[in-house]
Amino acid sequence: MVLKEPVPFYMGDIVRLRKPHPCGSYEWEVVRLGADIGLRCQTCQRRVLLPRRTLERRLKAFVSRGSDAPAADGGATP
Repeated sequence: MVLKEPVPFYMGDIVRLRKPHPCGSYEWEVVRLGADIGLRCQTCQRRVLLPRRTLERRLKAFVSRGSDAPAADGGATP
């Protein structure tokens, strides 16, 4: 069995999930980190907790990364 490295989530990340929330929104903000990830719906502000593994399966894309996320350019400064 091959173990995958966990997807790194950061506070403030905006993620797009595969299925919409009942309010119609696909986008969620990460508001809590740990074994369970806290998410807040961007449309109706509802908060939910999802196990990290479940969130990794439902994740479609990162819309934007939080302020704690490493720079996309590998940390190089011009």
